[in-house]
Amino acid sequence: MEIIHGGDIYRNRIRLDFSVNVNPLGVPGSVKESLRTAVDDCEKYPDILSSGLKKAVGKAINAPDDELLFGNGASEIFMAIVHALRPKRMVIPVPSFYGYEHVSKAVESEILFYRLDAGNGFSADEGLLGTLDGADMLFFTNPNNPTGRLTDRKYIRRLLDVCLKKGVHVVLDECFMPFCGEENSMLGEYGNYPNLMIVRAFTKIFSIPGVRLGYMICSDKKMIEKISSQLPEWNISVFAQKAGEACAKEGGFIRKTAEYVGRERIRLSDGLKGLGIKVFLSDADFLLIYTEIPLYDELLKRGILIRDCKNFRGLKKGYYRIAVKNETDNKELLRKVGEIVDKYRIYASKGH
Repeated sequence: MEIIHGGDIYRNRIRLDFSVNVNPLGVPGSVKESLRTAVDDCEKYPDILSSGLKKAVGKAINAPDDELLFGNGASEIFMAIVHALRPKRMVIPVPSFYGYEHVSKAVESEILFYRLDAGNGFSADEGLLGTLDGADMLFFTNPNNPTGRLTDRKYIRRLLDVCLKKGVHVVLDECFMPFCGEENSMLGEYGNYPNLMIVRAFTKIFSIPGVRLGYMICSDKKMIEKISSQLPEWNISVFAQKAGEACAKEGGFIRKTAEYVGRERIRLSDGLKGLGIKVFLSDADFLLIYTEIPLYDELLKRGILIRDCKNFRGLKKGYYRIAVKNETDNKELLRKVGEIVDKYRIYASKGH
């Protein structure tokens, strides 16, 4: 089986993992404590309605409980959405998260891949709007993965208006939005678009990928019921429910993270540019870069894992994604990349 995501630490000897984009500040203390106390509930079934979790998250994002749906990570929600709605024709801008293509294959949807332009920093453009005729569903990521590029709300509104008029369901993946601040989120406006499903996850921002917890928000309650029917009963464990309740109270931690990641992203970006590597503009906790140096293999020899993006549709060999980590780790990465760049400069100077 080909590994198509980052984080493959189980088949490599890794001391620093830059391939997964989790919070460099780690897991909040309150969330760790909630997981410890959840051990006492292991002998019970979890709340099948996730009532406490719904209440906590609804309060945090100012949304009614009955407009929320929780899943075992965002990936489970994506799969439930396509099984519930059975889109015949789906539009996916690329490069983007492979999970959208994965779930579309599960229901044998026809996929129209709209290729974003590298010369435009892989930003969404007017051309995407012209691909929506005859489509049932659009998957759109903000900020995008693997580019980290944010799309402003003005464009998102226009996109949603076009989709609403054409009868296209929109799955808006905002899993990395908390790293960027909420200025471009559609959480405050989702009620204007009954065709909109916003999906978020606790995985990255709270650094708990092992817990598996995501949620969807939608103003169409019948849509929520339909999608919910595609989910297993008791799909949210007692650990995930308790952790999610604690996460919902950590607004200050999210703001602190966004500030920290912003500073470290600049440090990492400037450092890589100074080494002659092309770095694409990012607003998230990761960077898309391009170099002809075989950076993945060279860093792997040094115990550092990055994401090789050659298997992203719309990219090619030479593209890599690098997570923004803490200051110490980022400096270590830059030091190792510098050694590799020097090695290849010397190699080239000898006529090879």
